[in-house]
Amino acid sequence: MMKELKRVLLKLSGEALAGANHSGYDDERIIDIATQVKQIVDKGLDVGIVIGGGNYWRGRSNDNIDRTKADQIGMLATVMNCIYVSELFRSYGIKTQILTPFECGTMTKRFSKDLANQYFAEGVVVFFAGGTGHPYFSTDTGIVLRAIELDADAIFLAKIIDGVYDSDPKKNPNAKKYESLSIQEVVDKKLGVIDMTASVMCMENKMPLMIFGLEEKNSILNAMTGQFNGTVVTV
Repeated sequence: MMKELKRVLLKLSGEALAGANHSGYDDERIIDIATQVKQIVDKGLDVGIVIGGGNYWRGRSNDNIDRTKADQIGMLATVMNCIYVSELFRSYGIKTQILTPFECGTMTKRFSKDLANQYFAEGVVVFFAGGTGHPYFSTDTGIVLRAIELDADAIFLAKIIDGVYDSDPKKNPNAKKYESLSIQEVVDKKLGVIDMTASVMCMENKMPLMIFGLEEKNSILNAMTGQFNGTVVTV
């Protein structure tokens, strides 16, 4: 698969947290994620988590509000998600901390590389909320930025679909799944795995991506412990 993993960042979509509810939270799903992450941390891996805000807010589809304000609402949605999910993680014996690129009162800590590394050394699962702290940047860009800053070995993207396909498998029953492809191919073929800014950052900083399906049983645990059957995006 790749070199032995020591530090990984996991991206969860807000929609995935909502499950069949399509908004809010599916506690059963989050608890399942927590039990898997606990096993990974117990094996000695550093785990950071970024969560999208789609279960609360899809600002880009709203033309009645300024883009900057819409993106700020989205950033706050990711903070709310991280607070909720981290609390469920704690109820399963996982130490957590939430870092944001902006002050959030006493609810989170201000991000710094040194602080994040300190928490990782203590076996804490670190949630990176609030994206980059700036409008016009997605949580894709946010997770790539944090992965590069913190010398992560790979980014794991948990999706509803179990990898990268040459076309939408929901619309095309003959869609072909890639076992492996380069980030350059992702860009050239406009496969939309992550946005262009994040893709270029991965390319320039040689940050591999592992895309897999969240729906599969123990998918996160399997993906991070050598039983990966999604798509590897190489650099």
